Amino acid sequence: MEFLGALWLPIFLSAVIVFVASSIMHMVLPYHRSDYKKLPEEEKAREALRGLSPGLYSIPYCTHQTMKAPEIQEKFKQGPVGLITVFPSGLPVMPKFLGLWFGYCLILSFFVAYLTYHTMAAGSNYLMVFRVAGTAAFLAYSFAHISDGIWKGEPWGNVVKEVIDGLVYGLLTAGTFGWLWPR
Repeated sequence: MEFLGALWLPIFLSAVIVFVASSIMHMVLPYHRSDYKKLPEEEKAREALRGLSPGLYSIPYCTHQTMKAPEIQEKFKQGPVGLITVFPSGLPVMPKFLGLWFGYCLILSFFVAYLTYHTMAAGSNYLMVFRVAGTAAFLAYSFAHISDGIWKGEPWGNVVKEVIDGLVYGLLTAGTFGWLWPR
């Protein structure tokens, strides 16, 4: 854990920079405004779903054993097919979400520091540190979204936007580590 003594500042500062950048990208810039669509007849859908406990639901529901049943296959053909995430009722708890996001940024920067510290020597030049830290941060911030496109049906347009966001976060993290790398 000696890397913490040398890299606590880039860990913390890169998390702060990514947190601020993500806030700007999601609240100020317009390109994420089209990520979600309104359900047709939303009130009927809300009434039908009311009472569900928080969790992830699939429609139509089946298990691996029942997937080949003709009635289940017909439900898939008729549609809709999807995943529904249900949160607890009430207004979104933004301070909690933002706190968890900042914690995620810190943990990610911690592991970027760990990897970069064990790959690059003290005094390594900016671009070498930038390359290692940036690659690690880009992978961590971006690639889970590709899996969401594959397995969870996330629209590919949304996935691409999230990967681009991850690229920006990775570049910001890389720049911070390159700038503050121990000499």
